[in-house]
Amino acid sequence: MKLLFVTNIPSPYRTCFFNELGKLCELTVLFERDTSGERDASWKNFSFEHFTGVILPGRPIGVDSAFCPSIVKFLRKNKFDRIILANVSSPTVMLAIRYLRRHKIDYFIEIDGGLPKSGSGLKERVKKYFVGGAAGYFSPAEVSDGYCTAYGADPARVHRYPFTSLYQKDILNTPPTKEEKAALKEKLGLAEEKIFVSVGRFSYLGGYGKGYDVLLTAAKDLPENVGVYIIGDEPTEEFVRRKAEEHLDHVHYLPYKQKEELFQYYRAADLSILLTRGDVWGLVVNESMANACPVLTTTACVAGLALIEEAKNGYLVPPGDPIATKEKLLAYLQDETLQQKFSRAALESIAPYTYENMAKIHKEILDLE
Repeated sequence: MKLLFVTNIPSPYRTCFFNELGKLCELTVLFERDTSGERDASWKNFSFEHFTGVILPGRPIGVDSAFCPSIVKFLRKNKFDRIILANVSSPTVMLAIRYLRRHKIDYFIEIDGGLPKSGSGLKERVKKYFVGGAAGYFSPAEVSDGYCTAYGADPARVHRYPFTSLYQKDILNTPPTKEEKAALKEKLGLAEEKIFVSVGRFSYLGGYGKGYDVLLTAAKDLPENVGVYIIGDEPTEEFVRRKAEEHLDHVHYLPYKQKEELFQYYRAADLSILLTRGDVWGLVVNESMANACPVLTTTACVAGLALIEEAKNGYLVPPGDPIATKEKLLAYLQDETLQQKFSRAALESIAPYTYENMAKIHKEILDLE
């Protein structure tokens, strides 16, 4: 099978997936840009091992899209058995859709997540025009199926796949023991008895996007033996000032960590917290669970809606709600048996979410169609 995949940037998690998918078919991937405007240099360390990757020439738009008219020339010169288009709101993909429709060439649309909207209004009608009419759709969650159908997808053509940033080897077989957690805490310099981690960028809406304002409010009522470690980019002055003024000595801001070190924090932690006000998916949830770290996240996180089973492997709270957040955190701290149960359940829930399985399911769906 000759497969073409069109997306915006060669992000690390996407490139790993393409390398797996490229083992199962003859894969070509068109990228609109070589990196995102808001990511560090590590995002340029991509490797196209099992597929042909092409960075299209074009004019950058926003942080990770571009307008690349050359995609029409590429489609005209090359023939493929299957075509998958991601990032459908990009002008490059819109241009590709117009060309493919005009020449009666079937294509699939893939989304990383998303919550359904009303479908009304000019912007929504434009999106409906470009989303509707595909031969099939790849959606990672039931709630995202609704996103596809709200914009005109035939429900019978919506296929489910496990969106992830994990290889099978990244998922622990069993939760870390108390002794292993203690050793990791000592290695990482985590002084408190209980550890909560929250991973995300302050650059996303000044810290409010990831709900750090809510987390600091909830943290004020946590016991002194609980450390809250926020791992990501540089905190804004507002959050530095707030930590000092409110004497939140048990809240710690840590810089960005590479994947291997970040996973050690998850394994040392008792809970991962993602209080996002809106995440199309939220790969932090996958990565936390792979390290036997249960998750508290919000109902605005699609990964949370797809992967978290309330009071089984984590918790869901409304976005922007410090009271509900505090109540869940305190209840969790009071029951050590619950913590152990959540950790085991997290590993069971995340087991299918691997690059290997993601590639296999893509191939199966494309063969069926």
